[in-house]
Amino acid sequence: MSVSPAEQCGRDLQRLDPDRWLTALFAPDDRRPGLFALYAFNTEIARARETVSQPMIGQIRLQWWREAWEGIRAGKPRQHPVVLALHEHCRALDPETVLALIDARERDMDEAPFATLAELSAYAFATSVPVMKLAAQHLGASTAPEVIEAAGTAYALTGILRATPHLLARQRVMLPVDLLADQSLTPEATYQTECGPALRPVIADVAAEARMLLRTAQGQKTARAALPALLPVTLAGLSLNALRRSGYDPIAAETRITPLRRQMALLRASLLGHL
Repeated sequence: MSVSPAEQCGRDLQRLDPDRWLTALFAPDDRRPGLFALYAFNTEIARARETVSQPMIGQIRLQWWREAWEGIRAGKPRQHPVVLALHEHCRALDPETVLALIDARERDMDEAPFATLAELSAYAFATSVPVMKLAAQHLGASTAPEVIEAAGTAYALTGILRATPHLLARQRVMLPVDLLADQSLTPEATYQTECGPALRPVIADVAAEARMLLRTAQGQKTARAALPALLPVTLAGLSLNALRRSGYDPIAAETRITPLRRQMALLRASLLGHL
């Protein structure tokens, strides 16, 4: 039996971005396919650099998506499952926010590490907050900008910490150079640490920034209709707690969070209406 483009997006999302797939399940039934499409699109552009051999090819992939959205708005979608799902469910999304999200991924094509924590946070903001804004728009929900901004940035910073072992294995450093220098580390030397003790104070500093933002998001009232768009930050809270308990070892931290714990945290947040 053939599946719809949105169903295919959901299947791919479950494999490539299980956190957002799981949070989308808490959305109303009629809104869920659109979230699958939106999050699958985000996965496509987030992986643009990772899945190509050269940055220039990654640039071409991002341009392909800009043109794909032009086709969606013109009613002439390209024959790609994510594009078809977006055309069916997400045509009304704000085009400026969509393009800003694609533009933010240009930074992924630059191999240079971030100089400061402020630069890293700005990148986290630019690559995550628009996704939450678009998800909230799709849900027809409104919430205070400072809530989405804090939640989106916290989620992205935490994701970078979780991905650090994988990134280092690919000789990619996203931790700030100034924090590395405080530990007498260069980006090149960081490849050799394998997330060992020398790197943990840096991870702790970035985690502290993410936790501060998480508290900002949790301290504001959130409209229940917007909650599914913001639920990813609940999972960030789990990861930050696991990092702290593991001494800021991201490899050990991941083993502390079972799929059941993730599901229960989301269920609790959804029932209580609180991030």
